[in-house]
Formats: sequence, structure tokens, C-alpha cells
Amino acid sequence: MDLCFKILDAAMNTKAVSKGVDEVSLVYSQEYEPGDRIILETSGEETFVWLQMDDALGRALVYITGNVEYIIPFGEKRVNLSPKAFYGGRHLLHARLAKDYDVEGYRNLAINVYDQHQIKDCYPHAAANVETRGETVFAAQNAIDGVVVNTCHGEWPYQSWGIDRKEDARIRIEFGRTVEIDRIVLYTRADFPHDNWWRSVHFDFSDESGLEMQMEKSMLPHEITFPPRRVRWVEMNHMVKSDDPSPFPALTQIEVYGREVL
Repeated sequence: MDLCFKILDAAMNTKAVSKGVDEVSLVYSQEYEPGDRIILETSGEETFVWLQMDDALGRALVYITGNVEYIIPFGEKRVNLSPKAFYGGRHLLHARLAKDYDVEGYRNLAINVYDQHQIKDCYPHAAANVETRGETVFAAQNAIDGVVVNTCHGEWPYQSWGIDRKEDARIRIEFGRTVEIDRIVLYTRADFPHDNWWRSVHFDFSDESGLEMQMEKSMLPHEITFPPRRVRWVEMNHMVKSDDPSPFPALTQIEVYGREVL
């Protein structure tokens, strides 16, 4: 498969380009500017790719269904990322097609450090019906970025999904294809006494099934296992808050374990 990295400016002018077959690298020796974006173009559709948009964030095994566009974050839009990410005058981008052995094993299918609100054709993807004050440190994408530090709240590494006190808050993890899952792990934010916690949460699945998960006040991960089911998405909703006085329960990370349906 042909792969091509492009860096475009705000006017969609090309600032750098690199092409390869099944694998491509791009060294960009300039500082990014507001409006810059990275495009990964492919000659095919629906494939697994090891994707590195920035060397500070590392690689992510993602499932892509078309060209991927990632907008370089600036200002408030980057406070949920390591301050080293997209910083400075030299950047290493890399992508290669995944091998069968990369995708066949049992793993967390919900992790994607390169998720963004507007991103298309790149999975997993997190979407929610609410995010606290619309701030990036409380965006849904933070719940699948692999960072599980949950003893504080705010800028990296304490970003989380914040529900803005909404009783009907929900978050959905879309996989972009059918996967088989049997385990969910939640890291809830535990910045007590600032934070509250959920006594239970509910999960809906794309196969029209559901389950309840009982929880307790803890900084430790909460885990539930269940018979394998094949799904395209998982949605967490109907979170029941405890009687603690704080109005701020939040989710640091959701992990969904299983295998590919190959």
C-alpha cells in the first residue's frame, strides 16, 4: 500500500511531504505554526497502521478507513498533551502497515493517543454528549490516550473526561470494525475530596446487549469481565453518583480488552 505524509499550513499549502510503500517516515525540521496539520494519505482503505504523528507521543496501533487528518494543537488545545509534544524545531513522523502478529493478540482495543474531536477514518475514537466547559483537559479523547494517572485533575498528565455535572452524560468508544471483547477496565478520577465517584455505571453495546458495573471509592482500576461479545462500539452511560458532597465525578481512562475478528 502507498503511504504519504504531508504537512499543510492553514491555507492548505504543502510544507513537507514524504512517500513510501507500506512504510513512510518524515523528518520535519521547522517549528509548527497555528493552522498546521498532518495528513496521512493511503492508496487503499481499511487497514491497521502503526501511526506516529509525533515522537514525544510515540506509536499507536490504529485502524484506518481512509486518509487521516490531524490538526496540530496550540494554546488551550494542547494542555492535555505532554509539553514536549509537537514542540521545537525537529519532528519525526512515521507510519507502517501492521503485520498480522501485531493485531492478532489479546490487547486493549480502546487506546489511541492521536484521537481528536474532528478526526475521521481513524479508530478507536471517543465521542461524548458533554465535556466540562468544552475544555480540552476534560475532552472525551483523554479517556483513551493511555494515561492512567488519576490522583489530580487539570493539565497533563491529569487530563480526564469531565461530565460537567450532567446526569445524562455518556461516552462512546467506536472501533470502526467488529471486534470481540470480554473485559472493561475503568480508571475513575480520584482527586478526593475534590472529586466524587460512581457507585455504578451501565454499558450499552452495538449488539443491543448491556451490563451493569458496580464500583467503589478507590484510586485503583475497576474491572469487569463477561462472556465474549462481538461489537462495533461500547457506550458508558447511566452513571450513578455517590452521596459524597463533591459534584465532580470524572473518568480518567477506559480500557476495552479483546481480540480482532479476523
